[in-house]
Amino acid sequence: MKNCFHCGEKVEENKVILYDEKIFCCQGCKTVYEIFSAHDLASYYEFEQHPGATPKDIESKFNFLDNRDIVAKLLDFEEAETSIVRLYIPHIHCSSCIWILEHLTQLNGGIIASQVNFSQKKVTITFHNQQTTLKQIVHLLAKIGYEPYISLDNYDQKPQLIDRSLLYKIGVAFFGFGNIMLLSIPEYFNIDDYWMREYRGFFRYAILLLSLPVFFYSATPYFKSAWNSIKTKSLNIDVPMALGILVMFVRSLVDIFFQDGQGYLDSMSGLVFFMLSGKLIQQTTFNFLSFERDYKSYFPIAVTKLDGQKEIPTQVYDIKKKIKS
Repeated sequence: MKNCFHCGEKVEENKVILYDEKIFCCQGCKTVYEIFSAHDLASYYEFEQHPGATPKDIESKFNFLDNRDIVAKLLDFEEAETSIVRLYIPHIHCSSCIWILEHLTQLNGGIIASQVNFSQKKVTITFHNQQTTLKQIVHLLAKIGYEPYISLDNYDQKPQLIDRSLLYKIGVAFFGFGNIMLLSIPEYFNIDDYWMREYRGFFRYAILLLSLPVFFYSATPYFKSAWNSIKTKSLNIDVPMALGILVMFVRSLVDIFFQDGQGYLDSMSGLVFFMLSGKLIQQTTFNFLSFERDYKSYFPIAVTKLDGQKEIPTQVYDIKKKIKS
């Protein structure tokens, strides 16, 4: 048993295909090698040993890409002669994959640029839509062993963006937290001189003023979540967080108005800031680690409809239930 030079699959002695003094398991792997060699891309095999995958028979698999409506939905950007598409390619696994996918310009003159996101196994391709089509690009990828996976999820996928209101709340909380800490330094060191005795009340009310936007704006997601949880009689983790913020704020009001101290407004603002920052990190991580969790990723983007002897690619949203008369 020997290994295929392209994909590394075991090859029986009687099924070996020799070409250019190299062993291949099938005509597909041999063809891919020929393509790379003809375009001076044989360096592909220097990054990894057996980096490729066996190309699959695609015959009429991507005929739905002839449908202009479907293609328009798949494109991230289209203007005049330039189009941009982002494709999910499950087979991306090594440095050779990145190298060859970022050199697609040498395999198709209509491709302007291609960039790989290795962690998400996606390649972003910019191409001249007058010189090549999305279908031709997909066929090329499948031909060299990098067949894209196109599902219903790609059809109406929206870019996952960070909630801007969350960024604003973090900004307000950070501003309040930093300034309250700055104004609290004399209280921390228990400085007792003429100026502190004279302006202690001013500083405390200034701190209270700075804490109001944090309490009434930045902390609102926790109050809303806690209230909704209480209404449904199922307590979530935001309930104790909201309670802690509320208790610290009320206790601080009592301390300031009765001149017993500045309270815990610095701790309250810091708690809100760090909790919101954690939520931002969590949201960013979920967007980054996209594992096609949506049910739509399991459904095809189009089906083939038979009209007599003619096969017509039809997007799934255009399919209607046939009513029997």
